[in-house]
Amino acid sequence: MKPLFLIDTDTASDDVVALIMALRSPDVRVLAITAVAGNVGVQQAARNARYTAELCGSNVAVFVGAEKPLRRAHQSADWFHGNDGLGDHGHLAPRRSPEQKHAVEAIVETIEANPGLVLVTLGPLTNIALALQKKPSITKKVSRCVIMGGAPCCEGNVTPAAEYNIWCDPEGARIVMLSGLPVELVGWHLCRGEAALNLKDIEHVLSLDTPLARFAIECNSRAQEAYFEQSGEQGISLPDPVAMSIALDPSIVTSQSDHYVDIETTSELTRGMTVVDRLNVAANDRNDKVWASVLKAGVKTKVVWTIDIPRWKQALFTALR
Repeated sequence: MKPLFLIDTDTASDDVVALIMALRSPDVRVLAITAVAGNVGVQQAARNARYTAELCGSNVAVFVGAEKPLRRAHQSADWFHGNDGLGDHGHLAPRRSPEQKHAVEAIVETIEANPGLVLVTLGPLTNIALALQKKPSITKKVSRCVIMGGAPCCEGNVTPAAEYNIWCDPEGARIVMLSGLPVELVGWHLCRGEAALNLKDIEHVLSLDTPLARFAIECNSRAQEAYFEQSGEQGISLPDPVAMSIALDPSIVTSQSDHYVDIETTSELTRGMTVVDRLNVAANDRNDKVWASVLKAGVKTKVVWTIDIPRWKQALFTALR
């Protein structure tokens, strides 16, 4: 039996490439896509997900979820992805409408009806946190929870301390991290440097000459510019597709380890920081009071440190071919 996927996304330029990878994979079945406010507003995210599904010839159900983070105003990343999240190229509206059921209900019902499914999150974790608050027992029915989020070893991409998905809703992220879900954290660092699509890679994708290949590059046109403005690095960084490649094939990971992880929610300086206890010092006398809730939860997160870059890129090329 094929693994069953449930994907939660704030669908913008890199998310759509991740969706293509999952929807085109012959090895998994995507049960549902749930949209959350993040890169763009939740209605735009749902629209982009439906448009991408239609390009892939899929009729997967798309559900609209949270319009804003748990305790904060929504702050989009349109400066990176464009106003519509897809580089503002005027893509046509999808033919289908979103489902009437709220995404949080859909998440709970889908997990309960399909124990052992793989949960993949590509945006802020608001929907997942709300689902956990509604039905905490769903943690036991998820076999893997692959989260694109965090900067566990390095600088962030929205503040010096934080990656956007976690920063956008740090309270939601903290609920998920301490919930007992079997989290595999795929940080922003994994899509940078050699893992980003360089100019030769982009030429190769375009040479595939398929509608999906052209769409993947076109919708990331603004993201390519923004990535250079932000980091000085040429190319297209694709954090969500990297996470999806790991969800589809865990052997792409070349190093990972389990640690206590907490999310900073109170400091404006380090809001959304992914704090990883790499040296296992959380329980030391000088730290145990600060980490009390994490230690009480007793939950460790699998943090991915490195990947097989050629294999990740080949997975992408195969999906777009």
